[in-house]
Amino acid sequence: MCTIMGFSRKTLTREEIGPYLDRTESRGPDMSRVVETPSGWLCFQRLSIMGLDESGMQPFTLGEDLVVCNGEIYGFRPLKRQLAEKGYAFQSGSDCEVLLPLFREYGLGMFSRLDAEFALIIYDAATDSLIAARDPIGIRPLFYGYDRAGGIVFASEAKNLVGLCREICPFPPGHYYAYGKFVRYADLTAVQSCCRDDLEAVCRNIRNKLIAAVDKRLDADAPVGFLLSGGLDSSLVCAISSIVLGKKIRTFAIGMDTDAIDLKYAREAAAFIGADHREVIMTREDVVQSLDGLIALLGTWDITTIRASMGMYLCCKAIHEQTDIRVILTGEISDELFGYKYTDFAPDAEAFQQEAKKRVDEIYMYDVLRADRSISANSLEARVPFGDLDFVKYVMSVDPRLKMNTYGMGKYLLRHAFENDRLLPEEILWRQKAAFSDAVGHSMVDDLKAYAEETYTDAEFEIRRQQYAYHCPPFTKESLLYREIFEKHYPGQARMISDFWMPNRAWKGCDVNDPSARVLANYGASGE
Repeated sequence: MCTIMGFSRKTLTREEIGPYLDRTESRGPDMSRVVETPSGWLCFQRLSIMGLDESGMQPFTLGEDLVVCNGEIYGFRPLKRQLAEKGYAFQSGSDCEVLLPLFREYGLGMFSRLDAEFALIIYDAATDSLIAARDPIGIRPLFYGYDRAGGIVFASEAKNLVGLCREICPFPPGHYYAYGKFVRYADLTAVQSCCRDDLEAVCRNIRNKLIAAVDKRLDADAPVGFLLSGGLDSSLVCAISSIVLGKKIRTFAIGMDTDAIDLKYAREAAAFIGADHREVIMTREDVVQSLDGLIALLGTWDITTIRASMGMYLCCKAIHEQTDIRVILTGEISDELFGYKYTDFAPDAEAFQQEAKKRVDEIYMYDVLRADRSISANSLEARVPFGDLDFVKYVMSVDPRLKMNTYGMGKYLLRHAFENDRLLPEEILWRQKAAFSDAVGHSMVDDLKAYAEETYTDAEFEIRRQQYAYHCPPFTKESLLYREIFEKHYPGQARMISDFWMPNRAWKGCDVNDPSARVLANYGASGE
């Protein structure tokens, strides 16, 4: 991970910029640079992943143009060779050095050509203006706002802009900003024509595309590790990686000290694939003491995101403190594509498809945000194979009738795709889905609820929640606790998150007041 900032005007001095940039120093602890443009500033804090020496430090320049990018550009080596044949010279091993030559060759059309997870800012010397863009899913974060002089400011995280911009907005994924306008250059979830492959062909394609997605994300000059919950998604990523790399991988799992459901499954998966496996244990005291700081680094008030971030953050904290790992592969975005426990209640295939589209379109505010902040706060970089552009586009195009749970087992397509490979134990490949915030131990969520109950009386809850009636008012004491902590760190910025990440309450069986799958009638053996 890295931090990028861009100022379209010199409203602030170089010295005044420093404190805003340094709020996200953990994203880029290796080197920091602020560069002046004729009209404004570009800022960069580096976490060295590709091209580890100083030649990979940004901004990169081409003529008078500049670029800063927090991202991974997949397939950059053949791109460099192609661009070198056109006369471009490269000075570093960094993947991001290809960006300005691509801008010179293709202009704003470059973004739709990238196979990448990225957020970037280009200084375009020809127009003396900033161009910004974000990947189609929003895996890399980017925010914007306007300073007191009306200049647009871009930054990796909302916290960079607190006190600088009156309103802080997430930069929309799959868009670029140029010459005063936001333009959508990619929409992965808009299916132009439904794929008509039969079930076996679909599963073969899912298998091949996921393997390719994992493979390209293992390319790093810094040490790589893996989060392993023992659930289907992270276990598949780990198993595929172990085979692709042809060596022992390093895996990490976390659980509560009293009732950690995931740890036993993660231990079993790690043993099966021959991983160097470590466990991290957390306690009620760890959870309560970390809550304020966790919400401050996340920049959200959403219940699901906060619950699920606790284990990931504490696990990554241990990785940062105890190992040399810099890159982490995770299993996010699989649920959004293949279905949750609650999507078993989808009334028909079209409803399932529309729900998947909504979830993938909005995931940058929820699970992707969780992974980015929990990992980057510990000076690590997240890579998300299930967010691969080709993989997402294909799975979204699959006939939703095949994706619905008519098999007696959720995510059947993904499981069946790897059934014959024997990459995992049967009990892991066919394990019932358990939400991460539940599976680290049911006691964690229970502890958070109990802490909220201790914080407010019933009367206090009713009075204090009314002040947030303007946007997504809290509806439980736990949600009020999170909102009040959020407002302390991000005053007046609640609209950065559009809604609570909850089951679709319009569906029969999903009208619940808690986001945990535990409250659904079909939870069954998920928590065992």
